[in-house]
Amino acid sequence: MSRRSQPAHHSATHRSAARRALDRRTLLTAAGAAAVAAGAGAAFGGGGEPAGAAAPTAAPPSAPASPAPAPPPVPSPEGTTLESVAAPRGVAGYRRLGEGRGWERVVREDLAAAGGAREDRRTTLASFVHLTDTHITDVQHPLRFEYLRSGVPGAWRPHEALSVHGLVSLVERINSLRGGPATGAPLGFAMTTGDNTDNNCRAEVEWFLTAMSGGRLTPNTGDPLRYEGVQNSGLPLYWHPGGEVEDADRLRHGLPRLDGFLDAALRQLTSPGLTVPWYSTVGNHDNLYGGHFANGAHFAELAVGERKLYELPEAEALALHRSVRKGRDARGEGLRELLRAHSRRMRTVTPDPSRAPLTSREYAAAHLDPAHTGPGPVGHGYTRSALDEGRLYYSFRIADGVLGISLDTTDPDGDYRGHIGAAQLRWLDRELARHGDDHVLVFSHHYSDSITAGGAELTALLERHGTVAAWINGHSHRNRIVPHGGFWEVTTASHVDYPQLARVIELTDNRDGTLSLFTTCVESSAPYATDPGDLSRTGLASLYRELAFNAPSRNTTLAGEPGDRNTELLLGRR
Repeated sequence: MSRRSQPAHHSATHRSAARRALDRRTLLTAAGAAAVAAGAGAAFGGGGEPAGAAAPTAAPPSAPASPAPAPPPVPSPEGTTLESVAAPRGVAGYRRLGEGRGWERVVREDLAAAGGAREDRRTTLASFVHLTDTHITDVQHPLRFEYLRSGVPGAWRPHEALSVHGLVSLVERINSLRGGPATGAPLGFAMTTGDNTDNNCRAEVEWFLTAMSGGRLTPNTGDPLRYEGVQNSGLPLYWHPGGEVEDADRLRHGLPRLDGFLDAALRQLTSPGLTVPWYSTVGNHDNLYGGHFANGAHFAELAVGERKLYELPEAEALALHRSVRKGRDARGEGLRELLRAHSRRMRTVTPDPSRAPLTSREYAAAHLDPAHTGPGPVGHGYTRSALDEGRLYYSFRIADGVLGISLDTTDPDGDYRGHIGAAQLRWLDRELARHGDDHVLVFSHHYSDSITAGGAELTALLERHGTVAAWINGHSHRNRIVPHGGFWEVTTASHVDYPQLARVIELTDNRDGTLSLFTTCVESSAPYATDPGDLSRTGLASLYRELAFNAPSRNTTLAGEPGDRNTELLLGRR
């Protein structure tokens, strides 16, 4: 495996010079960008406007002459991790964050050699953003697993109340990007590959859709006037930002006192919504209770009810955690018995019907609500006809010569691990055969090693057709890039666990018999440095990142190795 690093551009002078450059490469990139933009219109039904939009009227004779063409796009690292990344200050205790040096781009030649003249010849085929595992969370939901923390400290996150603020800040970052950092081509769309929500909860789905498409939302359920959850429970197992309890997170890990934090976290906020079309892929947390248990009437009743379990003995918490990790009790019989046995430990909370779980069909149908269309497309990949057939997988046109395929790798019978059935594999086989002249990008929630039912068959199918350039997914919350025969598997870190990343992906034809797949990580737009007194939407988004970095028992390997972050991935053109 060959990997070569290319230095990121750090100086303003260097960036200015890059913007002034206008050579053959820039002109070719501009031509490719036009093709990408034209292809993105197909997502709306064939033209550049959403389906059903009024046709443009002809300009009157007195209309002014058309303006001069815009200058060709120029690659820029601005706003990406090529330019800077969050970095801790200090060496111990609770650590603040500041601006750190950006990550270099690594050239990987595992599947094809890099030609020396490819930069002068390449054209852009696709340019888009991948985000995954945002885990929008109703932190007051009666069926959350916070109590596992007594045995597994990392099972609860001190920053979970700010998941909406983190996503809105990521939306702002995506909107601010001038184009692909490697090609400068306009971003054609965004794809979110599942675990968009955390508890399979109607309210969470509404918050997620509003954050992505734009509008006002209030991340609060239950009592509209006060928080009812573990962070004001009086239990030292959880961080109490109000300071009324000397909890373990404050005593052992230095988490700060932030008066007014919970009130601010539940206040109404406004999301600008993405300015590019976006598509949605389903994950296990989107349609399974806790991301593992099949939904049943008993769980649905508890979800909207008035009883919540806040704590569990350490041994029982460990046993439940191990059972889930081994894929056991997917139907939830054992969990129901555990909750019944600890019914006297439960506390009273305000019931709320908005916490009701959704079936897979209801989850997809929520995307079709006109209130959440935003920049489109209607349904964000899901269609009425597909729902009538009971399928949450689909294909869509990315650009001329580039096809996107979104898979459903969740198991409706329960299990956090991936599952893909024979019917979906047959459909995929037909789609790949039907689009044998296209380059194909496949999206799913689960990565290859996590699909325990049908995973080997899926990987073999993608390799056999030879048109797949990349399989793009999430689930692990870790950056990881793996070569498979003739395509790359690109797994992107989550936006809930530090380092809270998304990824810009650009596909180019190098005109030398190879393609390049550029991957560039991006953070949210929130400032690196926090102000403990700033509980505005932006201030809370900064705290979301900083608290995630300081979360006890956090996994410190999720950023991956340099070759899993900012890369140029070479592959043969077939």
